[in-house]
Amino acid sequence: MSVKLYDDQLKAVEKLTSGKILCGKVGSGKSLTALFFYKKEYPDRDLYVITTAKKRNDKDWEEEASKLGIKDITVDSWNNIKKYKSKQNSFFIFDEQRVGGFGKWARTYIQIARNNLWILLSATPGDVWTDYISVFIANGFYRNKTEFIAEHVEYDRFVTYPKVKAYHNVPKLMYYRDKIIVTMADTRRTRRHKHYELVGYDKRSYDYSLKYHWDVLNDVPVENASQMTQLVRRIVATSDERIERAKDILESHDKIICFYNYNYELDILRSSCEALKKPYAEWNGHKHEDIPSDAKWAYIVHYAAAEGWNCTETDSMLFYSMNYSYKVMEQAEGRIDRMNTEFEDLHYYYLISNSSIDGSIMRALKNKKKFNEGVWGNKCLKVNSKSNSSTKLKNVQEPLF
Repeated sequence: MSVKLYDDQLKAVEKLTSGKILCGKVGSGKSLTALFFYKKEYPDRDLYVITTAKKRNDKDWEEEASKLGIKDITVDSWNNIKKYKSKQNSFFIFDEQRVGGFGKWARTYIQIARNNLWILLSATPGDVWTDYISVFIANGFYRNKTEFIAEHVEYDRFVTYPKVKAYHNVPKLMYYRDKIIVTMADTRRTRRHKHYELVGYDKRSYDYSLKYHWDVLNDVPVENASQMTQLVRRIVATSDERIERAKDILESHDKIICFYNYNYELDILRSSCEALKKPYAEWNGHKHEDIPSDAKWAYIVHYAAAEGWNCTETDSMLFYSMNYSYKVMEQAEGRIDRMNTEFEDLHYYYLISNSSIDGSIMRALKNKKKFNEGVWGNKCLKVNSKSNSSTKLKNVQEPLF
């Protein structure tokens, strides 16, 4: 073998058994550790890796496997997981854990887990107990989802959507979770510096839209909570001050990765790069371009591609707007925070406003939660429905800091 593991990685290998989750921060070397475990314990079994489409296409797993002398490896994406549900007596590595809850991927994963040996890799294994349903079933702790729900979950009966009111018998859940998670210590020397760039926004349009439920951009009524949330996010994101600050950051860094949520933000970042004559490439639902090879570049990436790849050529990242999910934000930050990066100091620039929407998203992320746009939008609509025309919306200008 042409590579050695760190002591903390070796300790994790000793604790691993089939059915466990190898938990480590993004870029901490989980892939290599998982392959080392396979080669040590199950080298005679066929090896399958289920990962992201980008990581499959970039051949990252094959490259890591070759370092350990592993030649026979099948790597595929989560989108194709059904192809492998009939496999038996093999070893599976499920990368970038996608089995939270009980969706189609999770159900197929359970089928595979019952007939094979396996481990999961994850930086953020679960925010809530329902994220562990499929993993607990795969380990035989529960027969099915119905049993788990009956024993542990109490839903709120007074809302129109499924909302957990309380979890019961939590010590048992904690015992099962601790039984399957193997935490890998992080020995990286990198330091993350987060720069929160406060930018202005069109407060008059923002407040008017919230108060009168009116889409000031299209001059039509706002019909539901989702439309309200999307509207105010667009008002905030398209401010001249935010655009100019983004240009400043793009210009001040030779190489930088930019994350965005919406197509209009992509258009802004494209135009900014073109105005600065800065080469750029994109990764999103329409374009899968490689990082440019120029001396200066911007790599514009949609949050949907926030995991399963890495870049050690830059120490800088721009978040034009925040994603709703703490997990996604953590994955995005980890693209440049790798064990093999030459940089010790990494810089993350967040463009934020003093608006209620940015404040609410920021608080959710700081609490490692997922922001719920439906709940937020409904709250705004209900507050204003009870207000008269002279009443201001509460917390419209609640400070972030």
